[in-house]
Amino acid sequence: MKRLLLLLPLVLFLGLVGYFAVGLRHDPSVLPSAMIDKPAPDFALGPVLDGVPGLSSQDLKGQVSLVNVFASWCAPCRVEHPLLTRLAREQGIAINAIAYKDKPEATRTFLAQMGNPFSRIGMDQDGRVAIDWGVYGVPETYVIDRQGRIRYRHVGPLMPRDVEEKILPMIRELSK
Repeated sequence: MKRLLLLLPLVLFLGLVGYFAVGLRHDPSVLPSAMIDKPAPDFALGPVLDGVPGLSSQDLKGQVSLVNVFASWCAPCRVEHPLLTRLAREQGIAINAIAYKDKPEATRTFLAQMGNPFSRIGMDQDGRVAIDWGVYGVPETYVIDRQGRIRYRHVGPLMPRDVEEKILPMIRELSK
């Protein structure tokens, strides 16, 4: 019996080592989404800028596009914004946006300073639409297929590597 008690700490230690070894293999930046391969939630958001329409679920059908969830108060959104601008201008990718829990005047100022790469921008002041999408925080970017289904979700700011290795290949595949 005493030998079993002496082995108990060793067994507990080995159990913890196994638990942490499995945990270290998990990529914390990968957050699963129940929305993958499902239609975008039904929504309709009003516009933010004059001359730029708002965004609704119906607008997401007919072409492969991105939906970027951003806010003027979000520092990582400022980091990814030049990349979104290049994607829209140089690659011709349709990028739609949801302005998340922001004031319309703050969003307008942000876009005036940073430029507007978005075809459509919907104002989600209370965050209800973002909840339906399963947004954890901003920025988040979604790839939407021609049928309006969510095919991919990127959490955090897009970086050139993300675009080259994931986003552009997926857009090319879905556009065939």
